[in-house]
Amino acid sequence: MKPRSIFILLSFLIVGIVAAIYPFWNNVLWLMLLFGPLIIIGYFDIFQKKHSIRRNFPVIGNLRFILESIRPEIMQYFVENDTDGRPINRLDRSLIYQRAKKVNDTAPFGTQLNVYDIGYEWMDHSIYAKNRKEIDHDPRIMIGGSDCLQPYAASLMNISAMSFGSLSKNAVLAMNKGAKLGGFAQNTGEGGISPYHMENGGDLIWQIGTGYFGCRDKKGNFNPKTFKENANNPNVKMIELKISQGAKPGHGGLLPASKNTEEIAAIRHIEPHTTVHSPNTHSAFTNAKELMYFIKEMRDLSNGKPIGFKMCIGKQSEFTDICEAMIETGIRPDFITIDGGEGGTGAAPVEFSNAIGIPLRDGLAYAVNTLRGYDLKKEISIMASGKVFSSFDIARLIAIGADTVYCARAMMLATGCIQALLCHKNVCPVGVATQDKSLMKGLDVEDKAQRVANYHSQTVYSFIELMAASGVTTPQGLKRKHINRRVEMDMIKKYSEIYPLTAVGSLLKKEELEVSEA
Repeated sequence: MKPRSIFILLSFLIVGIVAAIYPFWNNVLWLMLLFGPLIIIGYFDIFQKKHSIRRNFPVIGNLRFILESIRPEIMQYFVENDTDGRPINRLDRSLIYQRAKKVNDTAPFGTQLNVYDIGYEWMDHSIYAKNRKEIDHDPRIMIGGSDCLQPYAASLMNISAMSFGSLSKNAVLAMNKGAKLGGFAQNTGEGGISPYHMENGGDLIWQIGTGYFGCRDKKGNFNPKTFKENANNPNVKMIELKISQGAKPGHGGLLPASKNTEEIAAIRHIEPHTTVHSPNTHSAFTNAKELMYFIKEMRDLSNGKPIGFKMCIGKQSEFTDICEAMIETGIRPDFITIDGGEGGTGAAPVEFSNAIGIPLRDGLAYAVNTLRGYDLKKEISIMASGKVFSSFDIARLIAIGADTVYCARAMMLATGCIQALLCHKNVCPVGVATQDKSLMKGLDVEDKAQRVANYHSQTVYSFIELMAASGVTTPQGLKRKHINRRVEMDMIKKYSEIYPLTAVGSLLKKEELEVSEA
């Protein structure tokens, strides 16, 4: 007999037995309060057609879906070890929490990593270590080329692009106040500059994506007038044009009508309660030369603020085209942000997250080498973004050639994120990635702002300690030769071997090289 048939017979049997044993209906009703809901659920399971397991196994079949819904929590708290968690393992999460709370972040009994695993990396130290008291504890990177009129002294570590709408207003407020306290910058994300980015006066990097939110006309095209108004806001220190992002390069986005509130519509210059598409490509330019002219237009409209672009390297020839367009037009961006394929987002198609975009260190090495080959690196700062959690993560990227770094998920964790992996469902339990007011009220702005500032200062100081141990006194002193990777059980290579440097000017044609040297 099938389980559902057994269930039907049992339900009738239970009702019959109860009626026989308890002749008084009030007692029957009390017992039916116990069994009634289960019987109703069972009949609903039998007649629904969506889930076979519930239809074949009424009531108990629901346990499968209940257990599946809490699987991430079971894995995170009871199953995974400290080094295997994804996308961020417990070692890294704990380090971020400890630094954010400014509690002891040292580890007992040695490393939990297997130092003989292929892929294990470490940094060379010097027996002639430097006195860290003599090293600048707040190294700044001046961003701005020869055409920039308002260069910006950026911190070594900054908050990467996260839009209001993806983040709650309390999370944006906390991060911005943390940036103000710590003297570093917050990227607005492509959702535009919200009042919450402005309230606490933290430095902003205004990101502009394919939707041109905050600087678009009614047709969704770039609007120079509204761009100029926002770009000349004193809180905006730099402007970043997003060509692509690591989590979903070449994909674009969608703002559903249900999330397009009056507030968000006003910030993004769109019609409220309508579905708005962010295209997967820009309408303001269609090739590398047009990109350069667009950068010049933005620089002029912003009165000479640093202008750059963000991209995840895809077709390497396209990045070469951009460098050649810089040579041909004489226009250079002030900075380039390189994002890695391991970058995160609130929601992305699995195939894009898993299989599109060059990983950060490979893309960064290629970008730096190409800029060196065209003798462009001296005028262009490089920002690197993609799974930056610890000071060693920073050191690896600086050694490859980055000037400064971004981090997003680490800042979310410092703000209270518990990696519940519910960012795309608007039900973030700690109020970081939700617009549900009942959830976001649990995020105390003052407390979390201080934690963001703590995490930044503690991590930058740890980086200073790594530099001192390596015998260098400035971030620029870190080179590819300082980082090692085990590539086989019995073979170690330095980054300088894995990512050999391209000679400065080696990609220039003879006549271009003569002009460059002159």
